[in-house]
Amino acid sequence: MSDTKIRVLIVDDDPDQLALTERSLSSYNFEVRTHRSSLGVSNLVRTTAPDLVLLDVNIPALSGDKVLTLARQQAPENTRFVLYSASDESKLRALALAAGADGYLSKSTQGADLARKLERLHKRPRVAAGT
Repeated sequence: MSDTKIRVLIVDDDPDQLALTERSLSSYNFEVRTHRSSLGVSNLVRTTAPDLVLLDVNIPALSGDKVLTLARQQAPENTRFVLYSASDESKLRALALAAGADGYLSKSTQGADLARKLERLHKRPRVAAGT
């Protein structure tokens, strides 16, 4: 990875999962910001311009796929959105595709594996909507 840290915003209502993922990514030289609610994500994405947004799918008030739709409108063009869930992988894949996410990851993915997958997502060119 280059000297420039990849900026990640993690949105999850589970404080333990949030802390675990934050510690894990920070140890792999990511710049991590966390948020515990689906409310305010669009504004946070607009003001902090993260490279990647890791969105919990099952979050109260507004599900991750709905947050993605709203936040993408405020995000810089190169921001990648990744749905993150403990749900069945086939359901998660279908939801990510339907929501227009740039990727999806199981919450069981941690440590070096999570860092590698996020680095790959960050490097991959973003496909414009409708193409």
